[in-house]
Amino acid sequence: MSGSKISSDQVRQSVATIFAEAAANKRGFCETVELQVNLKNYDTKKDKRFSGQIKLSTVTKPKFSVCVFADQQHCDEATKIGAEFMDIEALKKIGPKNKKAIKKLSKKYDAFLASETILRQVPKLLGPGLNKVGKFPLLLSHSEDMATKISEVKSTVKFQLKKVLCLAVAVGHIQLTEREIATNVIQSINFLISLLKKGWQNIKTLYIKSSMGRSFRIY
Repeated sequence: MSGSKISSDQVRQSVATIFAEAAANKRGFCETVELQVNLKNYDTKKDKRFSGQIKLSTVTKPKFSVCVFADQQHCDEATKIGAEFMDIEALKKIGPKNKKAIKKLSKKYDAFLASETILRQVPKLLGPGLNKVGKFPLLLSHSEDMATKISEVKSTVKFQLKKVLCLAVAVGHIQLTEREIATNVIQSINFLISLLKKGWQNIKTLYIKSSMGRSFRIY
């Protein structure tokens, strides 16, 4: 971990404690593990707001839902693998002026993919609603395997600075191994540092925690 100010041993110890406490207090659902970031020396009004995403080694969000805006070929493929999809007729029924339905759609799914022919038409079909909430569809080409692409989306972490200096991203869940979580945490931090204007000088604190567990400071 050259150039990093994070101790990998400390990350592993914190993850081990999170797992031990989760095992001792079993919940009725799979807890997510989050990386919580507090930034400093950033003026959100003057400084350029960063945005970037990285594909981690393992799926971070098991219940992360993806919908495909599909042409006929992708409709057939989605049906075959049991993926959720909408064809162009379903999108036309919603229409660009039905803000309530578009908002409902954006809340129902965590991310969207779209066939190339449909992707170009999304602004016309649905207006700017999905773009405003940061869920504009990603391209799904016919040369890509749909199941693999959906898995990639579920493994992708996005860092985006908005109006506040706090960020939180899912880096895994307690059904992964401790090693997988620790690897995801370190990958995420190193990527975040590469996005920041002053690198580590912009980091105030870093914590990791499970959904219902305590926070553990790692920086």
